[in-house]
Amino acid sequence: MATRIATSPKTLTPEPSAAFLSDDAIDILAFAAEALKQGHAVALVTLVDIRGGAARAIGAQMAVRDDGLYCGFVSGGCTEAAVAADAVVALQKGIDRKLRLGEGSPFFDIVLPCGGGITLAIHVLRDATALRHVLAALHRRAPARLRYHPGRQALLFEPGEGVSGWEKEEFVRVYRPRQRMLLAGTPLEAGAVARVAEVSGYDVIMIERGQTPSPDQLDADTAVVLLFHDIDRELPLLDAALASSAFYIGALGSRRTHAKRCEALRKRGHAETTLARIKAPIGIFDKATDANSLALSVVADLARARLLDMKCKVQTDPMITRTLAPKNINKSFDPMHASERITSAVVD
Repeated sequence: MATRIATSPKTLTPEPSAAFLSDDAIDILAFAAEALKQGHAVALVTLVDIRGGAARAIGAQMAVRDDGLYCGFVSGGCTEAAVAADAVVALQKGIDRKLRLGEGSPFFDIVLPCGGGITLAIHVLRDATALRHVLAALHRRAPARLRYHPGRQALLFEPGEGVSGWEKEEFVRVYRPRQRMLLAGTPLEAGAVARVAEVSGYDVIMIERGQTPSPDQLDADTAVVLLFHDIDRELPLLDAALASSAFYIGALGSRRTHAKRCEALRKRGHAETTLARIKAPIGIFDKATDANSLALSVVADLARARLLDMKCKVQTDPMITRTLAPKNINKSFDPMHASERITSAVVD
């Protein structure tokens, strides 16, 4: 089909622009749900296959409104406006599409800086029900999943954990609650760590003197950071943390201090395997000489621990053999017969 200039200004594709900058799943889904509530048509764009290197992980998403406003990232920022333009055309046509960029694409107009290639699924949302179920689950700090079937152009909510990826002809996007930090310690160090953690996307809960976190505050998406210079004040907090599924437990102090800490915890009934969960000295480097360097060291250590935790889940998840894009990925988008790429020009 030849591309022609639109005969009416009303049919011109809107110029895409970012509503705000965020790659947080809650922000993206909330933007889409609110846009639908306001009467906009909305597309959810999902990264469903990577060839070579890529700036984002499988499952990265954007939400795009019919007026061109969008949020989210599926690459490093170099392709998002072009992707949004294609999503707007998909919304105008009312049909889901597949978009390939970079390596393996029949088009040469967009080259990804990483040198790889990506495949994106553009899904025209029919309603916000599935999105609101995910948002409600994440608000309860429960993991959730969206199951997308390209052939049926269907998006369904389901509870549960797992790894984002393909399960036969369906793509499953897994969402986890926002990272949280339970933080206790002296005001200077704790204040510095809290500021860096909040900027890095953590929900920070400060534990005041004499308080002990409740079990519902200590889930698998929570890190416990103790910045005391007093082992006795740590012990009740460590008892609670070590009995939880927190993905990170760290405590300030030298190796000599940690040896004393472990001895005190043994007397409280903790086994060696449990004590091994404590990162001490805390941080990615042993000696931080000021509060700001300590804050950077701690938050970087949490990021590393989080990545290792997610990698472990990928390696041990029984579904992992089905998370790679199927060889017949093109057929997964039947019976839509979607083009490899939607042009952003308007056709009559």
